[in-house]
Amino acid sequence: MKPLFRTVLIVSAIITIVFTPGNVNAQEDNEPFSVGVDVVSSYVWRGVPQDPTAPKGNPNIQPYLSYKLGDLTLGTWGSGSFTGSVKEVDLYASYAIGNQVTVTVTDYNWNFTRNYFDYGQGTDHAFEAAIAVSDIASLPLSASLNAFFAGADKLGNGDQAYSTYLELGYSLSDQVNVIAGASLNESPIYGTTGFGVTNVALKISKSLAFTDQFSLPVYGLLGFNPSGKHAYLVAGLSF
Repeated sequence: MKPLFRTVLIVSAIITIVFTPGNVNAQEDNEPFSVGVDVVSSYVWRGVPQDPTAPKGNPNIQPYLSYKLGDLTLGTWGSGSFTGSVKEVDLYASYAIGNQVTVTVTDYNWNFTRNYFDYGQGTDHAFEAAIAVSDIASLPLSASLNAFFAGADKLGNGDQAYSTYLELGYSLSDQVNVIAGASLNESPIYGTTGFGVTNVALKISKSLAFTDQFSLPVYGLLGFNPSGKHAYLVAGLSF
């Protein structure tokens, strides 16, 4: 924790210096390009730790960028651990249908055991289709259904696993959210042999004000994976 704390302080100081009046131009509301980065104390995705070499957690830097054209968003998201034991590069396309529904197709790659551009037999890429709905029944309730349909999501016998994950979210306030998610079938990705609850979490967010012009979004996430019989506590910073 101490090395991470020092790193966070250094990064925060640099960002505070850079994001002072006169050193940064405000982004226009209609700017189609977006870029950012999160720093997390450990990488946990849908209740599943993503660094097999560090089961107790490993800090990660997670950059992202996107381009928005009307209701269509094209983007990429990645993660890399401070020790180099995690490397992930994902590509996605999302389309918003009205104000409540979004459909997304994602090309994940977190293996990197083969040529990145190899999409043939035995590819490292895994492909997922998802649909997300917000403000269900005029409540601060959201739901998403995420299903892998091709690529490196394989059962032990080599068959496609079609790993499927359902998640519900409820906002208790602008800063507090509760999350519940489950794998719906046998899945090598979520480590389940059938239906299993993998993610029950409480997320609290706030902004730390450094100057009148700059604040730093931070969050804490306490979660449990009943299926995997473990718990996690993650802190994150967003730039």
